[in-house]
Amino acid sequence: MLPVARRRPINPLHVRVRAWRGRVGLGLVGSLSVLAGMTDAIGFLATGDFVSFMSGNTTRLAVAISQGDLSLIVRLALAVLAFIAGNTLGILLGRWGGRRALPLMLGIAGLLCGAALLPFESQVPALLAAIVAMGMLNAAVEQVNGLPVGLTYVTGALSRFGRGLGRWLLGERRSGWRVQLVPWSGMLLGAVLGAVLEAHFGVKALLFSAGFAALLGVVSLKIPRRWQRDYMPR
Repeated sequence: MLPVARRRPINPLHVRVRAWRGRVGLGLVGSLSVLAGMTDAIGFLATGDFVSFMSGNTTRLAVAISQGDLSLIVRLALAVLAFIAGNTLGILLGRWGGRRALPLMLGIAGLLCGAALLPFESQVPALLAAIVAMGMLNAAVEQVNGLPVGLTYVTGALSRFGRGLGRWLLGERRSGWRVQLVPWSGMLLGAVLGAVLEAHFGVKALLFSAGFAALLGVVSLKIPRRWQRDYMPR
């Protein structure tokens, strides 16, 4: 007769640590989503182009191609490529910085400062700098306690929330789907704030985004390094 495997007792301390790691992670996700929404709204109102919403830029690129608008095709293609480059650079900075948020957030702050202070006649250099920054932002948090999260796009979050709601209505009591509203709410709040700031300061409102990014980087120093490593992409 085979021996019955014994279940390891649950350590209350581990449970509390995991709960706090989740709360801190979601707080960070919400704050970073506010930054993304703020920056996207400022960029969109100042230039007419999305800074973090590449689905929208891809649709606009397709329309531009169908209409043969060469200048818009080049502009939007550069925007998509800049976003990809930003994600790539974010991973590199995250690894080179020991998977800490501070070097990444300071890099983002620097790019947003550059976007705010660059000559804005052509708009394109400032727009691309802000897009690279938003691509980098996605490397700050990828998951919290095993739950995937998005920062600069919320379609996936709403989809995961909707699917979770469907399972809940069917009687399945899986956890985690409600937290998908955190990035959506953060982006909504940030976009409202960004729209107000852009109305008063124009593209210079990106300086507020830069300051907020730097502040979040400094605040991240209070987060245990092991937790930061868990949040960031592997």
